[in-house]
Amino acid sequence: MVKAAVVAMMALALGAAADDTKIGAGVTVTEATPIAAIVKTPQDYVGKTVRVDGVATAVCQAMGCWMAVAESDKADAPTVRLKVDDDGDIKFPMSAKGKQVSAQGVFTAIGDDAHGQEAASEHGKADAQASKTYQIAATGALIK
Repeated sequence: MVKAAVVAMMALALGAAADDTKIGAGVTVTEATPIAAIVKTPQDYVGKTVRVDGVATAVCQAMGCWMAVAESDKADAPTVRLKVDDDGDIKFPMSAKGKQVSAQGVFTAIGDDAHGQEAASEHGKADAQASKTYQIAATGALIK
């Protein structure tokens, strides 16, 4: 009887995790960096692998190649953009908008990256505060 209860509890725990949508490599970084800290001093994070947790506020409508994640669902919450390679291995689903997200990747300065500049421009149409110079080159995410 105790064994059955333990198995039932494990099934419930696994069921909750099964509802998460894993994108790419998922998330392995254990500690999240506050989005507000990244937005405040972005140069401190360039080249570093970071994890962010928040709410998906926008997703690329053409190919799912970028997603904006904010600290909260408030209109003025600090936001960072996640950008994936354009080879199509990772795509963010439109259904992610409004959901909780954990994501990781290398924080980068966009520079001469034409695809990054295009994503920044598109994101800027949805969010006037969107960074036009920085983004996270996403390697994975969990959408809850």
